[in-house]
Amino acid sequence: MITSELVARINYLARKARYEGLTEEEKNEQQKVRRQYLDSIRQQIVDAMEGAGYTRKHNAHCDCPDCKLHQ
Repeated sequence: MITSELVARINYLARKARYEGLTEEEKNEQQKVRRQYLDSIRQQIVDAMEGAGYTRKHNAHCDCPDCKLHQ
């Protein structure tokens, strides 16, 4: 779930990167919080689509992470 703290941290690091620069540790944290944010957005979309009755159709050529786990 996206929290206001996560968004605030993303915004803080973006501003700091723009005006002051980031340390290596901060750059790593920035990548981590951005990934958390994107993963949360993706999960919300999947949940909404599943709630609407949409199911994914997979085939032998599917490259989605779910299918790769079951190969």
